[in-house]
Amino acid sequence: MPKLSPEVRSQRRARLIQAAQRRIAVHGYRDTTIDDVCAEAGVSKGAFYGYFHTKQDLLLGLLEAETEALAEVIDELAAGRLPAGEGIRQFTRAMLRVGDDPARVQLRADLWAALSADPVVRDRFAETVDRRRQVLRTWIVMAIRGGEISIAESRANALASILLALAEGLMLHRALDLGGFRWENIGAVLDELLSGIDAKERR
Repeated sequence: MPKLSPEVRSQRRARLIQAAQRRIAVHGYRDTTIDDVCAEAGVSKGAFYGYFHTKQDLLLGLLEAETEALAEVIDELAAGRLPAGEGIRQFTRAMLRVGDDPARVQLRADLWAALSADPVVRDRFAETVDRRRQVLRTWIVMAIRGGEISIAESRANALASILLALAEGLMLHRALDLGGFRWENIGAVLDELLSGIDAKERR
């Protein structure tokens, strides 16, 4: 059997990830089986095990796919050389856009459910959260030093943590009750909250 190129392997792995996301959006991670994912992707179980050893590996793959998506947002914002304050707003909006996708909302809920019972998932999830916090903290410090945000620099990490917690918490609430609030209003309200610490708004 000919060896698959890295590009083809990457495409097939992405196909399995996307199939899992579709199943999870409807049935949740707990009630989605490997057989379900294979059926959704139209591949054999043997093909699945060529990319993931266990269902836990699939869950970690889903988490990595989301992490890569946000990493692309970070790269795009950095390349655009936006003012730090605007970078914070756009990155926060990008996190909130996850809530527009039912599969990703369900995945976040399932990840949190897995944290208490699975130290591997917990550690990997903690790594992704810490990376996002570092990015936000760096931009917040730049915004403070540039006179865009009016808070003490010693509180930059706290603000980064609050923004991350808001995004995660909102997605968990949406997973519990899709009709609990209007998602399109969240970004506008968050902008108003950020305006409360905007140095320009205070002048």
